[in-house]
Amino acid sequence: MSTRGEAERARGGLVIAVLALCGTTVSLQQTLVLPLLPDFPHLLDTTADTASWLVTATLLAGAVATPTIARLADMFGKKRMMLVALAVMIAGSVLGALGTSIPLIIAARAMQGVGMSLIPVGIAIMRDELPRDRVPLGVALMSATLAIGAGIGLPASGLIAAHTSWHGIFVLTAVVGAIMLAAVAAVVPESPVRTHGSFDYRGAALLTVALTAGLLALSKGDHWGWTSAPTIGLATLAVVVLVAWIPVELRVPNPLVDVRVAARPAVLLVNLAALLTGMTLFLNMLVTTQLLQLPTETGFGLGLDTLHSGLWMAPGAIVFGVMAPVSAASIRRFGAQMTLLAGGALMAVAYGARVIWSHDLAQVVTGSMLVNVGTALTYAAMPTLIMRAVPVTESASANGLNTLMRSIGTSTSSALMAAVVSSSAVMIGGQVVPSFGALTAVMALAAAASVGVVALAVPTFRMRDVGEDGEQAHRHDTVVRGEVTDRGGRGIRHAVVTVLTPSGEAVDWSQVDPTGRFTVAVPGEGQYLVVAAADGWTPASRLTRLCEEEPAIIVLHERLVLSGTVSDRTGPAAGAVMALTRTSGEAVMSATTDDAGAYEVPLPPNGRYVLSVVHGGRTAARPVTVWGASRTADVEIGTDAAVAGDPT
Repeated sequence: MSTRGEAERARGGLVIAVLALCGTTVSLQQTLVLPLLPDFPHLLDTTADTASWLVTATLLAGAVATPTIARLADMFGKKRMMLVALAVMIAGSVLGALGTSIPLIIAARAMQGVGMSLIPVGIAIMRDELPRDRVPLGVALMSATLAIGAGIGLPASGLIAAHTSWHGIFVLTAVVGAIMLAAVAAVVPESPVRTHGSFDYRGAALLTVALTAGLLALSKGDHWGWTSAPTIGLATLAVVVLVAWIPVELRVPNPLVDVRVAARPAVLLVNLAALLTGMTLFLNMLVTTQLLQLPTETGFGLGLDTLHSGLWMAPGAIVFGVMAPVSAASIRRFGAQMTLLAGGALMAVAYGARVIWSHDLAQVVTGSMLVNVGTALTYAAMPTLIMRAVPVTESASANGLNTLMRSIGTSTSSALMAAVVSSSAVMIGGQVVPSFGALTAVMALAAAASVGVVALAVPTFRMRDVGEDGEQAHRHDTVVRGEVTDRGGRGIRHAVVTVLTPSGEAVDWSQVDPTGRFTVAVPGEGQYLVVAAADGWTPASRLTRLCEEEPAIIVLHERLVLSGTVSDRTGPAAGAVMALTRTSGEAVMSATTDDAGAYEVPLPPNGRYVLSVVHGGRTAARPVTVWGASRTADVEIGTDAAVAGDPT
């Protein structure tokens, strides 16, 4: 290997290390407070319900900040937004270290929650900066950091509580955060890949309201009551605002979340898998903690204190670090789809085994570690699948949505655990504790969720996304703009643009915004093969020079149509009514023939239809199949069958 190649690999390794440590820091500051949560009502002179906001505030802030910071990173620079998020997180730690009242500490925890956005932004930086062969390892490590930080944080919290005041947990995260801020500033390069346009403030506001309402209902539903007015009201508000948010995102030129891309099967399936995996990961932690800490009088609890239970949780977290190179090798050798499926299957088997074998320390720790092996595989595969299915210019925001889905899964698992446990609790020594049956029921539900991950992974094998062959084959240093128009210069909505090298290697792709404009990232200015396609139009491709200064204009010349003539025994049927319906019954469109008995309508989406005509009280019908090209369908009234202008 040349000296230059060795230097680039060393720099890449340093970037991976710094970004992974940033993720670990985020998880550390989230986890350190958890073991002390039962003590905070006494320490801060407040109620247990108010103290629980120390966790809820972090959850809400992280959920809101993740898609927002990720989108801003795509627009204004990934390194810049990482530094902003780290600065807010450090400020929260300093506020927590100095604060003495519950409102200040809750505010501090909310500021710390902003750090959650570092995970998707860090993954996007790896896509931009690392050689193709090193991306899987970097992504696997970055995805594992949440569990690694949790494994460090649980015993560390016990040690801090035993040897110093609770302020020490905030001092520790402030110091570590400051070190990581300096490391990012010195080591991580700023990505040249940035999108253009203005930030979607309206979409961000609506999504903030929907996420806040929905996550509050999930996190507080057990305390307020699942059928209480606040819980139902917040859940309803979340659904209503989310329904209103989707059309807003479809209309704006630069949406906070590109709903069209997120709705693509290759992205949607992985995001649903992220939600289920987030559930299984946190349920594993919750159940294991209960089994380790519940009193021995229950007959199944091991009676460990906070420090020792945290130490026995650490091996499960170490698994994530050990599995990172294994996951990367699996992705390179067998593909991200197979790695996702294998991870889900292993989680399902491990949870099934835990239902049967969870009676002593060895079984509990081993079961937890096996679940985490499967989780590590799925967490490593999902960002890779996401980045293969989205444009380069949307890698941070797409990973932000995937991370958000994991967080929602985590919140759902907490609510699920609380609901199951509260429905099957027992009294032991004056203390209400969950029964063993409740814990095994939770593990059975987690096994079912893992089977769901497997079911979602299977269809991904049929999807070959842009970038699967060419992913990271090129650096993407230049962002260029363009527009897809008709011959009159009007922008065409719902078009998709693909950019390839003149030799046919994939570079990037983009869906146009509602005005027909698109943005793609390319290795540099030069000549590329640009392909544009839109439903109802003949596709176009041409070699064109792409540069930052001059937008590329791609013209689609021919509108695809469904046309034909209607006639009867006397000749052309002028004024006949033509109606097109789906074979499933829905009406699609209608038209009236001209003096020559001819009709012409825009080509409907691909599918099977029924063409019906009415003229002079007589009717006729014929089947029509539409498949990506203009169709001619003639109908003659008064015959035994319709006459086709071309084969159906």
